[in-house]
Parts: sequence; C-alpha cells; structure tokens
Amino acid sequence: MTRLALLLVAAAVLTHADAAWAERAWVKDELTVWVRSGPGNQYRNFQTIKTGDSVEIVSRTEGWTEIKAGDQDGWIPSGFLQPEPPARIRLERHQAETADQRQRFTTISSEVADLRAQNGELAERQKSLESELSQVRDENIELRAGARWPEWIAGASILVVGGLLGMFVQWSSGRRHTRRIRL
Repeated sequence: MTRLALLLVAAAVLTHADAAWAERAWVKDELTVWVRSGPGNQYRNFQTIKTGDSVEIVSRTEGWTEIKAGDQDGWIPSGFLQPEPPARIRLERHQAETADQRQRFTTISSEVADLRAQNGELAERQKSLESELSQVRDENIELRAGARWPEWIAGASILVVGGLLGMFVQWSSGRRHTRRIRL
C-alpha cells in the first residue's frame, strides 16, 4: 500500500510540475466592438471601434448606448465604455511625460552645474575686487588725511643738505672770510 501511495504522490507532483514551470502570459488590452445601426443584435454592423478610440455618448437605453464615432452615429452594447482612457493609453501618456521630465531634469542639472561653476568664478572675482577696493580705500583715506609728513621731511632734508653743501663749497674755495667793516 505504501508503494501505491508513493506512486500516486509522484504522479501528482509530476502533473503539477508542468504547471509550476509554465510560461506566464497576459491577455492583450485590445478590444474591438462593432457599431450597429440600431439598439439590438438584429441591426447590421457598419463600423468598428477599438480600445483607445474616443466617442461621444448621445443617449442610453436598456443595455445599449448610442454613440457618435467620428461623423457617424451608431449603437454599441452598454458596458464597453468607461469615463477615462484605458490603462494602455494612460501608460503611454505617463511614459511620454516621464521621458519629457527626465530630459528637463537632465537639462536643468547641466544648467545647475554651469551656474555653480560660474558662481565659483564670480566668488573668486568678488574676493579679488573686494581686496582691491580695500586697498584703494586705504590709499584714499591716507590721501584725505593729509599725510604730508613724508613731503615735509623731504623738503626739510633738501634745505639742510643745501645749507650744508653751501657751507662746504664756501669752505673749500680757499678764501678767507673775515669780517671787515668798511666805512
């Protein structure tokens, strides 16, 4: 009996092993609906609409909806319309918006990097200009304060050197200078 039970368990495992290793798939998000000339299956089909097509609702009756697709009016069974676009179309819109936002992000990121580099250069230039301005202010204060003492010292030095030079020239000329009073 245990052999029979083991064989049954092995058979069950083998039959379910295929299901575990099976390839997964999903139903396509594509639907085609016939548009009829009247509200019922007895009316003829004259046009198709598919998933993602936009239509205007003209009126509703029991089980049927009158629509305007393009420039023609027709009837489709109720339940095939929803107030928002299908998931596939919304996904495509979101993917396009995401791609656009990524592109904008890349552009803005490069602009930010450029602006940071420019900011660094301008900060260095500002420091240089502030240093130069400080130096010019100090010079201006010095000039306004009447710092003329170097000029005065230079003038006094010239007078003293000139007097000494005059005395030396007179002394080196060899003439004797006596004071004579003539009357």
